[in-house]
Amino acid sequence: MTHASPTPSESSPPEGGGRHLADDASSGIDTALAERAETSGATGPADAWAPEAEPMEGEKAAAAAKRAKAETIGRYVAMFVMPVLMVGMMIWGYLFSMHNPTPHNMPVVVAGAGASSLSQAIESSEPDAVEATTAENAEEARWQVTDREVAAAVVVEGETATLYTATSAGASQATTITQLVTPSLIEAGLSIKSEDLAPLPDSDPAGLGAMFMATALVMAGYLPLSITLSNAPTLMRFRRFVPLLAGWAALVAGLTWLVTGPILGVVSSDDGWAVFGIAALGVFAIGAVQLFLTRIMGPMAVLAAMFLLMVLGMPASNLSISIYTAPPFYVFLHSFLPTPAIGEAMRSVLYFGGNGAWPHLLVLIIGAVAGLALTLLIDALKRRKNPTPGLVMVNMPSLHGGPRPKTRFWRYASLIFFPFAMVALMLSCMLGAMQSPTPRDMPVAVVGASTQQAQQAVDGMNERLGDMFDLRVVESSNEAREQVEDREIVGAFVLPSRENPQATVITNQSAGSSAEQTVTRVFTQVAQAQQLEVVNDDVAPLPERDSMGSVTLYVAMGWIMAGFMIIVVGANAAPASRPLRKLLPIVAVYSVAMSALIWLIAVPFTGSVDGHFWQLLGTGVVVTFCVAMFATVLERLMGLLAIIPVVGVLMFLGVPSSNGALSIYMEPELFRGLHEWLPMPAAVEAAHSILYFGSDTLGTSLLCVMAWGAASLVLVAIIDKFKPVRTTSPVIMVPAHGSETVHFRELAEKAEREAAEAAAAEVPDGAASRPEGGSGSGDKELVNA
Repeated sequence: MTHASPTPSESSPPEGGGRHLADDASSGIDTALAERAETSGATGPADAWAPEAEPMEGEKAAAAAKRAKAETIGRYVAMFVMPVLMVGMMIWGYLFSMHNPTPHNMPVVVAGAGASSLSQAIESSEPDAVEATTAENAEEARWQVTDREVAAAVVVEGETATLYTATSAGASQATTITQLVTPSLIEAGLSIKSEDLAPLPDSDPAGLGAMFMATALVMAGYLPLSITLSNAPTLMRFRRFVPLLAGWAALVAGLTWLVTGPILGVVSSDDGWAVFGIAALGVFAIGAVQLFLTRIMGPMAVLAAMFLLMVLGMPASNLSISIYTAPPFYVFLHSFLPTPAIGEAMRSVLYFGGNGAWPHLLVLIIGAVAGLALTLLIDALKRRKNPTPGLVMVNMPSLHGGPRPKTRFWRYASLIFFPFAMVALMLSCMLGAMQSPTPRDMPVAVVGASTQQAQQAVDGMNERLGDMFDLRVVESSNEAREQVEDREIVGAFVLPSRENPQATVITNQSAGSSAEQTVTRVFTQVAQAQQLEVVNDDVAPLPERDSMGSVTLYVAMGWIMAGFMIIVVGANAAPASRPLRKLLPIVAVYSVAMSALIWLIAVPFTGSVDGHFWQLLGTGVVVTFCVAMFATVLERLMGLLAIIPVVGVLMFLGVPSSNGALSIYMEPELFRGLHEWLPMPAAVEAAHSILYFGSDTLGTSLLCVMAWGAASLVLVAIIDKFKPVRTTSPVIMVPAHGSETVHFRELAEKAEREAAEAAAAEVPDGAASRPEGGSGSGDKELVNA
């Protein structure tokens, strides 16, 4: 997710009276005036506004130059540092925790005859991977599975062992524990039966509903605060913010139910109110804690939110991977972070009839109460230290890139629209694309002893399999294998022949693990139904360091995120960088630095990738630079609101169509078409080609990305011809506890002019001309306007 970077909070008002008014922003207008009168020996209000003795011109110029230089440096540092931190920690967190999930102490319970000895045998066979215990009876063992206290239960009755799992608790977890336990059961001479006590519903066969809802709700909880703090800081007052947060939580909960219920059908009508309540509580709890973090960290609180909620929260959620296959300390984080709490509560309602939801809801309730209480404490301490609040700067005057809206309605409407659209896009695009991964026209070759035999087999399988596969006859197994290696098809099914009496399923795991698993499972079943022996031939198995095949997706995400982050952050933190002649060299240097950083994270820091420095560096530079140009086009037209279409195209449409998260042949037709055109799929395929296929199709992928970059660069140049490029941000101050804006520079200049006029007229004490408003009204306008 992306966020606007904070800009430096100190402005550079005009010299003289304006310079001292800048100090009023932090110490209060009345206090500043009193201090000025005291230090200058003034005896009346006119003297308080009178300019001080002017310092030497050289000193003034030097001081002004020093301030300007420091501010410029600070702005450009923020422009680089914020994207580096956001992208770096996100990619590190995902690669570190999920590049090679390895089971650690996965709990399994054993009941029945010989339970004690069998549990010891299971644990000794995989001492680090499995933690086996015993139960008194089969009913207790099954209860522990449905209550998610264990990953599986083994119940022994005579010579048969029944292995109970719950796919709804995690499909990958059920598969992993089955693979770990089965060898010990076979070694014990037991026949094995399997039973799924909580299968996934037909409306959510992949179990992704809870994960994407949790991700969207987390984003809805922290994203609005970073924007509000920069655009409308007066709304951050406790008494204003809490009811607004409650209303926002209810609005997002309603949106979540609407998209996942009536539109997508993931949530049944029976679970609607429960999902609504969990969603509202989750957004409110995260917002309450984030309010406290903004009190102590200011705009930088967004980094803390991303780290806790996404970098740590997602791997600890037990949603994307089993918590028992992540590094061990994530099990501890699972118990109290809000992302796991929301996800597990949703899972309890959607798949387990609400069983086990309350402990996770209690985490959210405690978090909400603690966040609000700590905020009140911080506010009380600040009031005691400074009873007279001053002015605060609006770091982001406008979200749409134009003048700041003059009415509250449009200002606040844009604040709501921005996060609302992001949540809606994530739920509709991401969940809509991947909620029901069913193969559609997946290209698979069929090889027989003759083309006639192969065609007969194709005709028979088409009747049984429908449109799941696009079956095509290939003359030889060698030709089929070459097509699988070249990724022209996802697999091949070779019928037995006189030379080879076994059926062979040829796959390419490195080209896509989900497609490989689907082809292997379906065609193994086809062969077994005909009583044929089957062997598997994987032409490019994934290395152990990328056992899920997700590394290429995360590397490409790093390049893509780095590209649009520099534009979004830079436009607000350092608007002087926006002219194309300045922006191009900045983005070029930044692209090299970010590509090198992502390589460092992937190779030495996490061990997810082995080598390929120059290919990955060069590809990362091209992708980052070209994506930055695309983001620039929309930023020129829409300002910060450009994040919505940028993230929508690059991430919410790009990830499902990338073939990295899920095979494009298991998603709606739209995403298969987008695969050929969008930058994210091109970046993923480039990484695939580099890491696993000798860079064979790298040129094609880079051409796609460079076409986006070149077209975007031309559009930026055209836009700049007709629309002046903004290089500064208006300095707008608002009272810390007020509601209206004050254009600080203009007001300071006006005050200075009137004070000079009053001094020239030598108006007696008490009768000096003031800023508009009559006696005593000028400073009041600054504080309460």
